Amino acid sequence: MTDFPVEAGRVVLSVAGRDKGRCFVIIEVLDSQYVLVVDGSYHRVDHPKKKKLRHLRLRPQVLQGVRAELLEGRRLYDGQVRKEFSEAGLSGVQLH
Repeated sequence: MTDFPVEAGRVVLSVAGRDKGRCFVIIEVLDSQYVLVVDGSYHRVDHPKKKKLRHLRLRPQVLQGVRAELLEGRRLYDGQVRKEFSEAGLSGVQLH
């Protein structure tokens, strides 16, 4: 892992599993080992993916709109997630 904090809205890169190389955003920190992640298309807000932190690489980007929605307790929509990924230049990006 890196020196970035594990927080809602943080962009992460999957480094293990079927979704290896895909970018996600953390929507909830479950405990010290697990988080829930979404990408707005493959893993939607209604069915987030539970991932171990050791299978993720934290990225420097934070999707501020997603973070604000989650902190204020408002409903998050898949379209918002996709839009913010697109604006951050991470739309459909598979990194390795």
